[in-house]
Amino acid sequence: MSAGSSGPGREPLRCRPPAICTVQHDDAHVRVSRWDFAPGAETGWHRHGLAYVVVPVTDGTLLLELPGGGTATAALAAGVSYARDAGVEHNVINAGAEALSFVEIELKHLPG
Repeated sequence: MSAGSSGPGREPLRCRPPAICTVQHDDAHVRVSRWDFAPGAETGWHRHGLAYVVVPVTDGTLLLELPGGGTATAALAAGVSYARDAGVEHNVINAGAEALSFVEIELKHLPG
């Protein structure tokens, strides 16, 4: 595949740096991953196959790109967690001027 190729079955050209995912724990019940975002970094488009809980490590602002072209923003407050059901699809981007991090806990007994 040549650089910059895009289309069905190919990774689209990235215009943003990737967020860094570090799996901290993975067993039969949960997967715990830390996500670290430089300013402007993104996860890339993905669909959550499991229900999950996010625990922000830092304050920050996320830009969420949604299916159909919509967007939303979400403010993160360090230590204030939230949960989502399986099936969520989005691209998550650090919309702030500072680095941000969160821990994501996927619940393997709640697949989508």
